[in-house]
Amino acid sequence: MDPKVDEYSEHLSKIGSAMLTGLGAMEQVQRRLHPPAIEELRNTVRPVAERLLAAREAFSKVIPPDELESLHVRIGQAAELAAKALSQFVEPSPPDQAIAKLISSIRRTADALETLYSVHQLPPISRFFVEAAFENDLAALDPEPSQGVQTGLFHTSSDDEPRARGGFSLYVPESYDGKEARPLVVALHGGMGHGREYIWQWLREARGRQFLLLAPTSVDSTWALMGPDVDTPAIYAALEYVREHWQVDEKAILLTGLSDGATYALMHGLQEGAPYAAIAPFSGVMHPANSDNGNLERAKAKRIYLVHGAQDWMFPVQTARMAHEALQKAGADITYREIQDLSHTYARDENDALLAWFDERLALP
Repeated sequence: MDPKVDEYSEHLSKIGSAMLTGLGAMEQVQRRLHPPAIEELRNTVRPVAERLLAAREAFSKVIPPDELESLHVRIGQAAELAAKALSQFVEPSPPDQAIAKLISSIRRTADALETLYSVHQLPPISRFFVEAAFENDLAALDPEPSQGVQTGLFHTSSDDEPRARGGFSLYVPESYDGKEARPLVVALHGGMGHGREYIWQWLREARGRQFLLLAPTSVDSTWALMGPDVDTPAIYAALEYVREHWQVDEKAILLTGLSDGATYALMHGLQEGAPYAAIAPFSGVMHPANSDNGNLERAKAKRIYLVHGAQDWMFPVQTARMAHEALQKAGADITYREIQDLSHTYARDENDALLAWFDERLALP
């Protein structure tokens, strides 16, 4: 190996290790986020953030070999975004700024993940973006692309306006060859969220288990829980786009969502003619409109996987128990999961059980 490349590889390894550790810490933050635990989480993340800041500073002074200039730029950009995400989270802030900083931190984390994924072919980065069961078969996840089949990550929002609303983000596993119809997961973000951010809650699972992943973005700042339903036409347009370009198993479309996305998943997913084989609401509520618009009647025999946290501070767990009871009484084929250490956040560690419940093809090998 060229000595310059060898020396650069050492720098790359250091920044990569610090960055992946930092992004992993932010993933845990999002899973464990609970108001009384924020200071403890900050204390846990602070040394990780300090390590990443030091590694990023050192990496910024490294001159890469000419042939690795493009890689150097992308890694540097991802490290900068990840460092800002961690710094924003650990910095104390006045109460009136705390929520805004938290949202900004989560958005920067998603931006860092997207930037880093553009160089995911590097083995350490590739392993970060896949479940442990697939870590020993990385080459199979990135084969030579099949002719005429588009794969990878797509956004309707542009880099110039990445938070544009009403569109969608889509992930098609790189190993998808277009020869058979695949299951589709449609994932709805929470209030004030965005599909471009929320897709990262599911991409790791989609990449290894080879399902198509669609993350729509609400037309307004949250889903159409009041007033005209402006989101159903947009979601159906996104679904039609996916159907036109890839093979979707029409009997295996899962609709899931978090918080407002969960509440809307029931309203939208139980509509007459909705194409979803199952619905999986996380940390949402049963909107009263479901009793008036016929949705509860249509819930009969519908497969529903309802998840809620015992520590949920926004929608207390009693609301989920009431929803469970109402759906059960309506005749839904319902699985209810009440998670003791979950607050009002996404239980990503439930993805495995949910996917195995939904379709046996998506269970881990």
